[in-house]
Amino acid sequence: MLNKKFWNEKKVFVTGHTGFKGSWLCLWLHYLGANITGYSLSPPTNPNLFDLCKINDITNTVIGDIRNYTLLNNVISDFDPDIIIHLAAQPLVRESYSNPIETYETNVLGTVNVFEAVRALSTKSNKKRVIVNVTSDKCYENKEWLWGYREDDKLGGFDPYSNSKACSELVTSCYLQSFFYRNNQYGIALASARAGNVIGGGDFAKDRLLPDCVRSCLDKTEIIIRNPNSLRPWQHVLEPLSGYLLLAEKLYNDGYLYQGSWNFGPSEKDTLTVNTIVDIFLKQWGESAYIKIEGENATHEAKILKLDCSKAKQLLGWEQRWDIDEAINKVVLWTRAFINKQNLKKVCLEQIEEFELKSKQ
Repeated sequence: MLNKKFWNEKKVFVTGHTGFKGSWLCLWLHYLGANITGYSLSPPTNPNLFDLCKINDITNTVIGDIRNYTLLNNVISDFDPDIIIHLAAQPLVRESYSNPIETYETNVLGTVNVFEAVRALSTKSNKKRVIVNVTSDKCYENKEWLWGYREDDKLGGFDPYSNSKACSELVTSCYLQSFFYRNNQYGIALASARAGNVIGGGDFAKDRLLPDCVRSCLDKTEIIIRNPNSLRPWQHVLEPLSGYLLLAEKLYNDGYLYQGSWNFGPSEKDTLTVNTIVDIFLKQWGESAYIKIEGENATHEAKILKLDCSKAKQLLGWEQRWDIDEAINKVVLWTRAFINKQNLKKVCLEQIEEFELKSKQ
């Protein structure tokens, strides 16, 4: 459970805050009483959660490219944050095949830019700071194992997206050992977070399973499934976000013990096939739909991916709160609210409160 007193008035810098995950994170930080500055490109879709929930009203928003070091450095220097949560990324596997250069520049050099800006600031203003670099469960060298990957398993990544996230992990390890490690000469505690596949209300991205299902149901078109038998660790977006926030607390209070890499994923029973997720969604949605199996992608995607989250459970006290049925139900409820033009910021905050209450039970 998060400590609301800890977050009250904390200065938190969030990259990628206009995205789906970043918007949910800003809402939660606002709920906790944090002072937020966000740095990101414009929202990637229309509609988008950032605009629907008026995130701009609760953050100091700077529209900028993570690859623009000069602007990023100036914004971080002016804000002088206590905590930096780095989410900005090119997040799609299929897009990475079309634009590998942009993917590597954003996901690797973007990470370097964040670390360098914080390091430069810390030579001028010597105070305690925390960085959580969010990468991906796809950073591991996937051997199609039937068991979950642990944090010390080999990094790799077949496609440009996955490989760029492995590179971001290597950059994190380098900076941890070269600049931020042990003696903490700059007062910076650094960790990386690797999450499974996230779902939640307000995700309108292309090439993501639940958003594709929602669009198809709304448009009365067929749901196209590319890899129906692929196993993935599915979880509501609030699950890993709770892990990032808890990790940031621990890093701030006792950084040396919590630096390094951390997995945040669902239980074994919620590591399910694409087909199963679609079936659960349609049952929750309450309407039938025509499903078309497109067949295997021409581009490579791993068929089995699982995470072992024992480290986070035992050392952070983090645990999953909503199983997959409840998580998908929250997506359906959010989508119904969107269709009915309800106050979506209120809906999101109510789901955050419900999620928080679940941790007290």
